[in-house]
Amino acid sequence: MQEREDRQVDIMHRVAAAIVRWRGLFILLFLGAAVYCGLSLDRVKVNSDLTFFLAADTETRRGITIMEDNFVTCASEDVMVANLTYDMAASLAETIRSYDHVFSVSFDDTPAHFTSSAALLTIAFDGPEEDEGVIAAKERVSALLSPYDSYTYSMDIKNYSKQLAGEIVGVMAIAIAVVAAILLFTSRSYFEVVIFFIVFAFAALLNMGTNFWLGEISMITHTIAVILQLALAIDYAIIFSHRYQDECLRFDTARAALEEALAKSILEISSSSLTTISGLVALMLMQFRLGYDLGVVLAKSIVCSLLTVFLLMPGLILLFPKAIRRTAHRSLIPDITPWGRFLMRSRAIFVWIFLLLVPLAFYCSRHVNYAFADNSVTEIVYSESRAALRKIENTFARSTSVVLLVPHEDFEAEKEILQEVETLPEIKSAMGLANITVDGEHVLTDLYTPRMFAELLDISQEEADLLFQAYGLKHEEYQAFFGGRDNYRVPLVDLFRFLFELLDHGVVTLDGEKAATVEELRETLNFALRQLRGEEYNRMILSADIPVEGGESRALVEKLRAIAEKHYPGREVLVVGDITSARDLGDSYTGDSLLISILTIVFVFVILLVTFRTFVGALVLVFVIQGSIWINFSFPYLQGISPSFVTNMIVSAIQMGATIDYAIVLMNRYQTLRGQMPIREAMARAVNESFATVLTSGSIMTLAGLLIGLRISDVYVSHIGLGVGRGAFCSVVLVLTVLPQLLVLLDKAVEKTRFRLSLGGEDEE
Repeated sequence: MQEREDRQVDIMHRVAAAIVRWRGLFILLFLGAAVYCGLSLDRVKVNSDLTFFLAADTETRRGITIMEDNFVTCASEDVMVANLTYDMAASLAETIRSYDHVFSVSFDDTPAHFTSSAALLTIAFDGPEEDEGVIAAKERVSALLSPYDSYTYSMDIKNYSKQLAGEIVGVMAIAIAVVAAILLFTSRSYFEVVIFFIVFAFAALLNMGTNFWLGEISMITHTIAVILQLALAIDYAIIFSHRYQDECLRFDTARAALEEALAKSILEISSSSLTTISGLVALMLMQFRLGYDLGVVLAKSIVCSLLTVFLLMPGLILLFPKAIRRTAHRSLIPDITPWGRFLMRSRAIFVWIFLLLVPLAFYCSRHVNYAFADNSVTEIVYSESRAALRKIENTFARSTSVVLLVPHEDFEAEKEILQEVETLPEIKSAMGLANITVDGEHVLTDLYTPRMFAELLDISQEEADLLFQAYGLKHEEYQAFFGGRDNYRVPLVDLFRFLFELLDHGVVTLDGEKAATVEELRETLNFALRQLRGEEYNRMILSADIPVEGGESRALVEKLRAIAEKHYPGREVLVVGDITSARDLGDSYTGDSLLISILTIVFVFVILLVTFRTFVGALVLVFVIQGSIWINFSFPYLQGISPSFVTNMIVSAIQMGATIDYAIVLMNRYQTLRGQMPIREAMARAVNESFATVLTSGSIMTLAGLLIGLRISDVYVSHIGLGVGRGAFCSVVLVLTVLPQLLVLLDKAVEKTRFRLSLGGEDEE
């Protein structure tokens, strides 16, 4: 066994020597990679829609894919204007209607649009959110309403992304300042902090710049990955730097000390990263693909951090050995051996408190009211958009949009569906091609004969006959040429589309009032077709007065599906909207939450089992950190708030994978000292020796998480950040109080369950 260890050490020394020898080349390679990644930052595609990450076979995901392929979803916004008369509101609505790229403004004197001196204007634009004309129209509306007490709610992803980008820059600036202060306090040399940030900057740039390889990442991942990378991986550089300074006391030259430190650090740091990576791998196995997205980006960030520490940092250290030595200072970390001795004398009081808290914490964490829709998540940081939504919902009736997708195309069936749907008490309005009218009278999907069409457009019978014959010829419907042509009927919407084609090609010309009428109809028709008619499916847009989540919303989905399936027997119909996405997200959470908890615990337990080779020892470490997770998730229950469901899965995996390192550090120190002195004194000193590492890593993760939680307005990101920060703090407290007492209390069981590993036919202690 000793020969194997000697060979392993020798290999590490050779690797370390090669890295140090080729340090100049590695610096150049990292500079080249940094340029490449810097230029690639703009190529990263960010998706802010959580439903994008639902499994492909869910109804919501299939429906959204169909809508993306078949329809153009035009921009819209709800604007509430308070403290004005009805006439003033009507005047504002009329002014907005006159703006270019504003398709319509819904406003009337019903309670749905005017109540208590407050008006609700629902503005529909003629293009998608990213259209430049739509953006300009929104700016004109905003300028018009600026003198009024107004509240605007819209899903403007572009502006929302800019807002988040600004917030994350502010958070990063504060985080860097706070982390610098922590590192200056816990470092051994002031200049090493400069090296830490250089190394981290390269690692962060490598990770962010390679995200475009993944195709598309979530807004959540894009927002928090850099700060979490700082929290998760900065201690790798700290471990290596401290190891180097220890070796400088033993070797005459900086190079020799660096090679020895690198040889010892590669295995130590790589082993430390395994538990973090295992938690992220568990995330990647979620059915809800946001877990894969965040897991793979953060796992990649760990790999990037390892590479920069092992390959770039040695070169930086040898560039500035004198600066590191000259700025060396005595440790500012206090000696907490007396605290360790107090723990050993206090009769395991913290263990008993912990054992009393764990069942309560487990119960509370199991009964948190998780939210599965954006608007149901409790807001931590003020958001102007969410404040406007709350104001609107508190003043006017609640409105939830639901989409019904049916096969293309049976207009008679659509008409009957719309009529049935409108009778449901939950439905406020329903819109489809089969109930959109021209001039408030003629429905677009009604069947028209040549005579009826001639009367509608006030054209001659001969002109109408020629139009119908041309239409019949194109579609190989020859009834228009032979007997019974007066009974030849064509949907009005198709006649208009055909007429527009002829006008565009100059085959038909219209003059004066007829031309103006047709062009006005063209605008209405094009808007309706882009929104409601697809190649394979037609879309009906419903407005419901119903909560997004709960049994009531699920019941409505089943009612709508039953009505549609009655008219399309044996064919697929889909119900899509916030109520179905909340349902699908809730269904995925049920399985994913249990899966992530089990996999994370199993992965970490196996790593601890191999590392420490004691069953009870590994079990104790996992139990303490799992207890800290339960305590962490008791807070939302006790506060009565609703975090996003993703908070539980993501934070649990990160907390178990990352903060278990604090317990590992304590266990390592204790095992080393245990054979040299009585176990209680060994533990007291182990608490002191592990304190610097636990304090540095734990305080960085705590503060980074709290900064995200308290300064980022996105409700998903803020709850994840708050959970990570709070969880890290809980883990630090338990590792420095409960774990030392529990390990000593169970010392005999830990030793009795110690076992050997057989490697290559030889036994290893």
